[in-house]
Amino acid sequence: MSYPPDPNNPYGQQPPPPGYGYPQQAPPPAGYGYPQQAPPQQPGYGYAQQVPPQAGYGYPQMPGTIQANNGYIAIPNLGTVQVATMGRRLAARILDSIVVWVFITIALFAGAAGLGGLAKDKVETCSIDLPQADYEACLHRQEQLGVNYGLAFLGLLAMLMVFSLLYEWLMIGLAGATIGKMAMGVRVVREHDGQHPGIGGGFMRFLVQIGGYLACGIGLLVVFLSPFFDNSGKLQGWHDRAAGTVVVRR
Repeated sequence: MSYPPDPNNPYGQQPPPPGYGYPQQAPPPAGYGYPQQAPPQQPGYGYAQQVPPQAGYGYPQMPGTIQANNGYIAIPNLGTVQVATMGRRLAARILDSIVVWVFITIALFAGAAGLGGLAKDKVETCSIDLPQADYEACLHRQEQLGVNYGLAFLGLLAMLMVFSLLYEWLMIGLAGATIGKMAMGVRVVREHDGQHPGIGGGFMRFLVQIGGYLACGIGLLVVFLSPFFDNSGKLQGWHDRAAGTVVVRR
């Protein structure tokens, strides 16, 4: 049985098999000729992620390092301590002034009473009825007695002045705090090792205050207010900078 010829294939030729007359190219194997990149891994769901360490975390702080400028400072041998506020320092200064003046007042009254009692026992009445030589000798003794007791009173004043000068120097140098600072819970320490300032450091700190006092007294007030001018957060006054000290809470 025959069929009419196909209009699209008038000669009745069979179509060539697939790929006849043309080379077939096999698809390249995976990874052939090109480096394969693994897809980026997504963070594991349900697993804790590691947070990068904060700056300075786990590392020793340098001496005098301010902690985020929040009033705390890192000092060797002490760790992180709080800088004493100006309110506490002012209160400590007022208490120290009261302590010194109370001591001076008591010492002056006691000294004056003692000198007065001694002078009373030695006062003579130089009568004009005495012979001329005895009268002049009596006057001379009274004048000398007055001079001696006047010098003794000046010596007492000098001792009290020395006490008031040495009070802060020695107590800060040897104990790191005066009576007022102890009462207010503050102390003075060396910034580089956290120890007491010592005799030298206490003297240098006190010397700046004396220099301010000699400047008509106004300079001393400026020295006491100089911590307000410190923009480092340590509240170091000029006397603290000269001695390398800081005032911290106990």
